[in-house]
Amino acid sequence: MDLRTLRAFVEVVRQGGFSQASKTIFATQSAVSKAVRQLEDELGAPLLDRIGHRPRLTALGELVYPRAVKLLAAREDLLADIAEMRGLKRGTLRLGLPLVASSSIFGPVVAGFRARYPGIEIRLTEHGGDELITMVRAGDIELAASLKPDAPDLEWQDVRREPLVAVLATDHPLAGASAVEIGALRETPFLLFGEGFSINRLVLAACRRHGFEPAVAARSSQVDFLLELARAGLGVAFLPRSLAEPARLSAGIAAPLLAEPDTEWRLTMIWRTGAFLSHAARAWLALLTQPPGEHSH
Repeated sequence: MDLRTLRAFVEVVRQGGFSQASKTIFATQSAVSKAVRQLEDELGAPLLDRIGHRPRLTALGELVYPRAVKLLAAREDLLADIAEMRGLKRGTLRLGLPLVASSSIFGPVVAGFRARYPGIEIRLTEHGGDELITMVRAGDIELAASLKPDAPDLEWQDVRREPLVAVLATDHPLAGASAVEIGALRETPFLLFGEGFSINRLVLAACRRHGFEPAVAARSSQVDFLLELARAGLGVAFLPRSLAEPARLSAGIAAPLLAEPDTEWRLTMIWRTGAFLSHAARAWLALLTQPPGEHSH
């Protein structure tokens, strides 16, 4: 069984189609299709149902896909082990960071890492938290920043913990409160991040504990845009306190604390349980434990 054909099959499933997969693995669409066909011929049955807009896994595909993901991840571990044993002076840090808070939290750390380890290339991937978790599990990246996982196949290290705040226009009836419960916002439209952002899960789970599904006025992956929508009175946005603080000091924004249990924004760095961590990854984790002012020393 050829790892090349397994890679093509996995990417077609992950990316939702042959065209998207071809861009990910830098091959033509016909080459990707041919590789998947080759794998299906070897196994003696189709792995994908190609009827419709998006290929879907057959029963055999459901069996093969998770094992193929593990095989590809094991290959990446093996290559990393070999590189470490050879004592390569140059290395690569395959790092995933969320679109929320990356610049303010990780910008100084990236700068400090580059100053200390100029020979190590940082291959940075930016996505929502859910996609980053998927990429870690697949072995596409070594480390990713995400909300604290509750999964035995992932290990984690704390980065930052903060409460969430409810960002409102100053003319909202609750704008003057120091803290609000999410149930009090039941009639206010919600301004949420895009699909796949972990903060959404915290907020929506809190709503369900109060017995309601919020009306969603808009979604965006851009913090500044959500703040402006809240300022304009379109609804309530939810952000870690440090991200909302600069906006709160300007006109038109209030940011009372979200007084709900289990909604703490707990940012962690995650990796696969038992996975080999390269020298670069271990150095990154060690740097994160240092006070912010020491990242560049």
